[in-house]
Amino acid sequence: MSGPIGDLQNTTALLKRYQGGDSGARDQLINRYLPILRRWARGRLPRYGRDLSETDDLVQVTFIRALNNLERFESTRPGAFLAYLRTILLNNVREELRKSGRQPHKEEYSDASPGESPGSVVEQVIGAELVEEYEEALEKLRPEEREPVIMRVEFGMTYPEIAAELGSPSANAVRMTISRALAKLAKVMGNE
Repeated sequence: MSGPIGDLQNTTALLKRYQGGDSGARDQLINRYLPILRRWARGRLPRYGRDLSETDDLVQVTFIRALNNLERFESTRPGAFLAYLRTILLNNVREELRKSGRQPHKEEYSDASPGESPGSVVEQVIGAELVEEYEEALEKLRPEEREPVIMRVEFGMTYPEIAAELGSPSANAVRMTISRALAKLAKVMGNE
C-alpha cells in the first residue's frame, strides 16, 4: 500500500525506535503525520483568532510538544499516537483562541486558497456551532470507535490507510467500524 501510512512501518514500532534513540524514526513520524496534521489544522483557527500563529506554526508546536514528551507516551492501542497529536493540536488551537480573546479584534483574513472554503472538514459538514457538540459526543465513543472516525472524518485518511494504521484485517472492516461509530455518534448528538 502506498501513501503516508502504508509505505512505512507500524507507528508503534516507530515510536519504540524513537524512544530508543533512533532519530530516523523521529523523521519518519514527522513525515508521516505532518501532512495529516496540516490538513486537519487548516482552518481550525477562526479568522478572528489568527495572529502570527499560522497553521504551520501550530503544527510545528504540536510536534515539538509531542516529541518532547514522547519518552512518557505509551502506545496502548493502534491509533493512540494520532489521537495524542490531535489532542495536543486541539489544545494549541484553544490556547490561541484564548489569546485572541484578550487582544483587540484583528482584521480578518484567510489563508485558504481562492475557491477553498475556510474551516475544518467537520465545520463544513455540520456547521461551526455544532463542533463543540460533536467534540462532546465524540468523547462518549469508545477509543476503538472514536479514533477511526477521527482518522476518516477529520484527517481525511483512506480506509486502507486507516486499516494499516490500526492493524485491521481489511479496509472493509474499517469501513464497517466507522459506519457503526458514525451512527452511534449521530444518535448521541441527536439525544443531546
